[in-house]
Amino acid sequence: MINTLNALFGGKIAKVGEGVDPETMQVGHYELNDSLRIWDSPGLGDGVASDKSHAKRITDNLCQTYTHDNGQWGFIDLVLVILDGSSRDMGTSYRLLEQVILKNIQPKRVIVAINKADMAMSGRSWNRTTNKPEKKLLHFLKDKAASTQNRLYEATSLKIKKPVYYSADKGYNLNALMDTIIAHIPNGKRRLKLVS
Repeated sequence: MINTLNALFGGKIAKVGEGVDPETMQVGHYELNDSLRIWDSPGLGDGVASDKSHAKRITDNLCQTYTHDNGQWGFIDLVLVILDGSSRDMGTSYRLLEQVILKNIQPKRVIVAINKADMAMSGRSWNRTTNKPEKKLLHFLKDKAASTQNRLYEATSLKIKKPVYYSADKGYNLNALMDTIIAHIPNGKRRLKLVS
């Protein structure tokens, strides 16, 4: 997520990990202005104990509320799940969606994207001159997006549009990712319940 944030906003707003250990171990946030705050959570797949701890932190954040105008509102209004395009194993991500995210926020407030488009076929068919996928990789990415859409539906019953694929490292297809995020910004805050 950190690479994606930096790529989308054209600067170094977040520290990117460069070693073998993940950089994001806690749920943190970045305030872009008074109205927009982006939360970054650790990904799953670092081990059973870590995954359990990360899932609890994500749940706690999704359940965080505030009271205003005689109502209780969710602090987070939209969730972007970023899948690793270089990995074939999406089971951990699907479990995160099914067992953590969709239990705490409505499906219409969840979008999915696939990062690392440049590494989707182990780096093959990525044109380093144009910084774009060649025809074979582009076809593979379209198939991967469709497959992800179908597998998510089978695993979670979440009906989503085909995930957008992009590369934060290479700056590829970032406009499509930003367009997807903007198109899914909810019309209203996430109202949870009335306060008596």
